[in-house]
Amino acid sequence: MAPAVEERTALDLETAVTAVTAGALRPGPGGSVGLELEAHLVDLDAPAGRVPWDRVTAAVAALPPLPGGSRVTLEPGGQVELSGPPLKGAAAAVGALRADRAVLAAGLAAARLGLAPVGADPLRRPARVSPAPRYRAMERHFTAVGCGSAGTAMMTATASLQVNLDAGPRGGWSGRVALAHQLGPVLVAVSACSPLLGGRATGWRSSRQRVWGALDQARCGPLLGGDDPAGEWAHYALAAPVMLVRDPDTGTAEPVLTRTRFADWVTGAVPLGGRRPTAADLDYHLSTLFPPVRLRGYLEIRYLDAAPEPWWPALAAVTTALLDDARAADAAAEATAPVAGAWDRAARDGLADRDLRTAAVRCLSAALAVVDPSLRPEVEALAALAEAGRCPGDALPRDPAAALLTATETPEVQP
Repeated sequence: MAPAVEERTALDLETAVTAVTAGALRPGPGGSVGLELEAHLVDLDAPAGRVPWDRVTAAVAALPPLPGGSRVTLEPGGQVELSGPPLKGAAAAVGALRADRAVLAAGLAAARLGLAPVGADPLRRPARVSPAPRYRAMERHFTAVGCGSAGTAMMTATASLQVNLDAGPRGGWSGRVALAHQLGPVLVAVSACSPLLGGRATGWRSSRQRVWGALDQARCGPLLGGDDPAGEWAHYALAAPVMLVRDPDTGTAEPVLTRTRFADWVTGAVPLGGRRPTAADLDYHLSTLFPPVRLRGYLEIRYLDAAPEPWWPALAAVTTALLDDARAADAAAEATAPVAGAWDRAARDGLADRDLRTAAVRCLSAALAVVDPSLRPEVEALAALAEAGRCPGDALPRDPAAALLTATETPEVQP
């Protein structure tokens, strides 16, 4: 079906700014939590090789309905993402995702496949297995703008835990968005679970965050913080380079091989695809922006490494508590102020950095006081790990093959 007439109407700059600003944050009472957990897919009989795309899609297509309502999607390197529905509180969100992960793991195990929820693939070199045109085009764009290796690694060899939280009341948006960013370095260090990537030790506790830091920061860097986060998001989005231009009739995407701001496409200063952008192009452009906190009507917190049990439930509970509980948020704001912006230190040194460890211990103590009792044991374990200056990735073997197999979660299956 052809797009509606209004979707083909060219945007002007004012309309584009207004649309992005209006969609950035939605006011409401808050309290909903949505979780998304990615994991690397592992062939249990040949773990050193990537699982072919047709086998990946066949295994996912054979899954039964998931009891918690999660969606299963696939990333370009064959990573599997489980996206749970928004539920009231972290305990409900974790419970639903756990139930769905059990069904997912059992279904994949029947196909001799397992899931490794770690921040970066420790063994296999980054490589795309998805044939989707969008991902081929993304690779070409990243290469053209000078970050091809990091782009391929990001798409095919990283995995994260995303925590999605309501924007909350309008009057609190500035402080809430600022705190979500300020917490970033500490929670990167606390969650770090990717000391290896592509068969070697990188020297970084979070190789996943290192990869994201090597990408185009006009697309992947943090917001700067201010009194109007929705307006800042609009400025960020329109200043970001256009990655792909879709054909409105065929839906195919062509990479943009220059650094062209979306605003310059809107004004006609730089023509792309022989036309000016439409509202549909703007929506598509927003889906190619990957800051550590993305504004999608709610806060999509994207900076946590994927990690095995019991760490991902603890990280979900802690992140939620530090942003949704007023007392815990105040304590976290004070604790993290000295290390605000220390993204690279956090990714490289983790909690071996004394200042980050001090902030982390204080944040975890504040979270522990308010988390749901059902998640208290997991948060206590994470707090003890931080007290010792350790992170989840410290438990992985240094050998890449052993690290991948150690991280692989699967039920018992018969060979």
